[in-house]
Amino acid sequence: MAHKIRNIAIVAHVDHGKTTLVDSMLWQSGIFRENQDVAERVMDSMDLEREKGITIMAKNTAVQYGDIKINIVDTPGHADFGGEVERTLRMVDGIMLLVDAAEGPLPQTRFVLSKALELNLPAIVVINKIDRDDARVEEVLSEVYDLFIDLDASDTQIEFPVIFAVAKDGKCKDTIDGELVDLKPLFDTIISAVPAPEGDPEASVQVLVTNVIPDNYRGPLAIGRIINGSLKNRQRVVLCHRDGTFTPVQVSALFQYSGLGRIETDSAGPGNIVAIGGMAGIGLGESIADAENPVALAPLHIDEPTMSMEFRINDSPFAGREGKYVTSRNLRDRLAKEGETNLSMRIEGTDSADSHLVYGRGELQMAILIEQMRREGFEFSVGMPNVITKEINGKRHEPYEHALIDVAEDFMGAVIQKLGSRRGVMTKMVNHGSGRIRLDFEIPSRGLIGYRSEFMTDTKGTGILTHLFDKYGPWAGDIAHRASGALISDRSGKVTSYSIANLQERGELFLGPTDEVYSGMLVGENSRDVDLEVNITKEKQLTNMRASSADAFQKLIPPRRFSLEESIEFIREDELIEVTPSSLRLRKRFLDPHMRKRSENQRRSAE
Repeated sequence: MAHKIRNIAIVAHVDHGKTTLVDSMLWQSGIFRENQDVAERVMDSMDLEREKGITIMAKNTAVQYGDIKINIVDTPGHADFGGEVERTLRMVDGIMLLVDAAEGPLPQTRFVLSKALELNLPAIVVINKIDRDDARVEEVLSEVYDLFIDLDASDTQIEFPVIFAVAKDGKCKDTIDGELVDLKPLFDTIISAVPAPEGDPEASVQVLVTNVIPDNYRGPLAIGRIINGSLKNRQRVVLCHRDGTFTPVQVSALFQYSGLGRIETDSAGPGNIVAIGGMAGIGLGESIADAENPVALAPLHIDEPTMSMEFRINDSPFAGREGKYVTSRNLRDRLAKEGETNLSMRIEGTDSADSHLVYGRGELQMAILIEQMRREGFEFSVGMPNVITKEINGKRHEPYEHALIDVAEDFMGAVIQKLGSRRGVMTKMVNHGSGRIRLDFEIPSRGLIGYRSEFMTDTKGTGILTHLFDKYGPWAGDIAHRASGALISDRSGKVTSYSIANLQERGELFLGPTDEVYSGMLVGENSRDVDLEVNITKEKQLTNMRASSADAFQKLIPPRRFSLEESIEFIREDELIEVTPSSLRLRKRFLDPHMRKRSENQRRSAE
């Protein structure tokens, strides 16, 4: 029965405690045995999520509180995965907005709240981490009210209930001065503040599909919410596609969520979030309708991507050594599959069969896709991220970001100077008197590409940088990306200690002794702004006068090893990252030096 169901999404900025709160809700609802061994942040089931400590994919769970079933959707908190949040909000009747008691509302908080208010969803605000030494609960609550007003919330939306919580301890209270107890006040607030689903159980069945997950035994499972009607196992239905066509299919299996698992059921009514087998060919955001009287739902709309990257086959001399899937067909099929299951990404071909353009929301989203493909055994190469421009009123426009920066006062000057050189404009500065400054910038997306590593260096690792797509604005002009040139290997071979010792003064090296290189591979960063070809495989000529034992006293500076995100930030337009399951190599797009020279001359003449 629909009035016995509550559907709620937990939304917040990254690292504000969503998944930890879900953990506590699962424990206190009796899903786990007291002696059951359960991993921390149990909803973060992907390896990458556990390693990075962030949620990447939205996931469903359900808890029973008294006689009411609460379907909970845990959503990503990073702006690059905003598409996950957008499709999730169509599944629920309310949101639980988590805000850190010290950091307050951040850009992703604003983004998810604006989407929820557009759908007229009621909100429950949870001020989390109130036990922090630097917590400023009343100020943060005031900032949340300001945010609702700024987003033009209605009078009813702005009268939201507030819970004060310590998610990691599984405790909360409903007043600032109250005493911390278990999560009963939170469960009670969900039941009273979130409306029961609406829908006619006697109407023709309508299901909005918000996710499609693979199943080795049952084929693709469509995850969605039943809007109207009742869905039965073995029922004949039709898939309603975006282009207006219908495909008849049969429900081969029907599941409801219970705790962390799914249980098979014979039927489900309006408001239920279900997993449906036998839906081969269904797309994200499409709908399932009754076979005799099909009434399609409006397909989901997701905001457009703002960035593109080129994915191409690996054509380096080391191609095929480490990867399992190396051909252009393997790459094309994998990217096409990603385009089907990720609404916020778009895949396009290019003039070459070996190259594809992938459009997405940001560098992190691209890095996650690349890392997933690496772990699946793919070998390929990727180019520098580029922003997507638009022609508006005959003028070139580019995406702008709202960047929010939290730094110590000592580093404020360096940050403002660097962002100014990247065409950033400071719109707000707040000093809480705690020794840290909060800065708001409006900056072209291009200006943030490659900036994060510089930012961490300038702030000695203590700064916090978050950003979110804001709008399209006029082209800001040229922005310097990387001031330094590259050291390029001029031949293939193995790196020697002797050559490293001679090249160290030229710049920072990326490789150590015995590492293999090929001609055209980047082996270091030049201290000057030009590229320099070097011989990093040169060996010391041994004679009676020069013994090899003298090398034992040669001091070598440890090489700089790049992570995937750092590699994406470092490369320029004429460079690529060679990605294999076990290695990341930086290289020039054209390995032959004559081809590089010719390409550079063509680029200069075109300018």
